Amino acid sequence: MAEITAATVGKLREMTGAGLMDCKKALTENNGDLDLAVDWLRKKGVASAAKKADRAANEGVIAQHIAPGSKVGVLLEVNCETDFVAKNDQFKAFCDDLAKKIAGNPGVDLEPDRVAAVAKIGENIRLNRHLRWEVTGNGLIAAYIHTGAKVGVLVEVGAGQEATVTNDAFKELVRDITLQIAAGNPTAVSRDQVPAEVLDKEDEIARNSDALKGKPAAAMANILKGKREKYFQTVCLVEQGFVKKNGEVTVKEHIATVGKALGDEVTVRRFVRYQIGLA
Repeated sequence: MAEITAATVGKLREMTGAGLMDCKKALTENNGDLDLAVDWLRKKGVASAAKKADRAANEGVIAQHIAPGSKVGVLLEVNCETDFVAKNDQFKAFCDDLAKKIAGNPGVDLEPDRVAAVAKIGENIRLNRHLRWEVTGNGLIAAYIHTGAKVGVLVEVGAGQEATVTNDAFKELVRDITLQIAAGNPTAVSRDQVPAEVLDKEDEIARNSDALKGKPAAAMANILKGKREKYFQTVCLVEQGFVKKNGEVTVKEHIATVGKALGDEVTVRRFVRYQIGLA
């Protein structure tokens, strides 16, 4: 076996663009033979993936997986270089499979899958972000991927009784909530979750706008209060007009109506909305 030196590892990295640990492993697996190590990395797709790693990956899809029983859910953003690949059914299936693997094992190593996909597809692929949630208490997790897979939603909705969770009316409500989040793009469940600094910034912007400059202090206070209310109606999920009812009732009111019919208290515990290109 040829000696594996730092110089040899460095040379292999220069030739392939692969990472330090991958190069050391390649040399070890091939008894220090540089040429065989290059071939080994190419077969594994590591060299190809490393060379493409600096290429911009601004397209992609949002994928999801809800485990049987709806107690575990995953939302995942996978980026690629072109919209052509993002629209490919095989690429979407690859992303769905990644989400399923995360649902089954939160510590799963997806790097081999990514490297293999880069070698097969020929584009840089980046696993940008993901969330894996498990239900706390009575409730379920649901997901929704909007047409085109550029927007995805994950939500946890809770109930006081386990029997409620299996009710079709409850399941329909949860589905409607995912659609609401996708369309309404809220940033918080309720107003108590909106950071004070965000509200202060909104006040400052309004106070210094041309339309409000010079207003008396008393009038300004009332105006800012009204603007805050409108802001809450925009960014808070439960205060938005419920899309399915044409905005005639708020999401909070609709949830209360369904909860009353079920004889239970229903609450939205948390949600996340991913959109390609937006953090």
